[in-house]
Amino acid sequence: MTWFRALLAAGLSVIMPGAGHVLVRDWLRAAVFAGLFFIASALFLPIDQIAAAGPITSYDGVLEQATIMAEETDAMAQFLLSFIALFAAIDATVRALGYPPGSDTKTEGLMCPECGKEIDGDLEFCHWCTTRLDPESADEETRQA
Repeated sequence: MTWFRALLAAGLSVIMPGAGHVLVRDWLRAAVFAGLFFIASALFLPIDQIAAAGPITSYDGVLEQATIMAEETDAMAQFLLSFIALFAAIDATVRALGYPPGSDTKTEGLMCPECGKEIDGDLEFCHWCTTRLDPESADEETRQA
């Protein structure tokens, strides 16, 4: 299930940077990647020419706007937008697999089986990702630590 979630997060981030982070409930990173992508799009895409082509009402309208974007956008802008999408996909994949940045493998408390963050043993759920914790899994986590 974790690999499926990671691949889904990566795919969503390629389509729209930040969407994969929404899947893994990392709201701040989702906002940062989506904002970065929208700002870069506004700065580098020929929005005035795309808007002049008119609204998309058919398949031909989609092709016309895609052709304008491909022909009027320089290679550096295409590289920048692709880089943002790729970086967002890699980051969402790593976050979905449960490797939070700056964490070490030696933790003294209980770990959430879903997000991998340290949790309070008195709670019945993870206060980070809201995953319900079974008493049996909490005992198993204690034995593994």
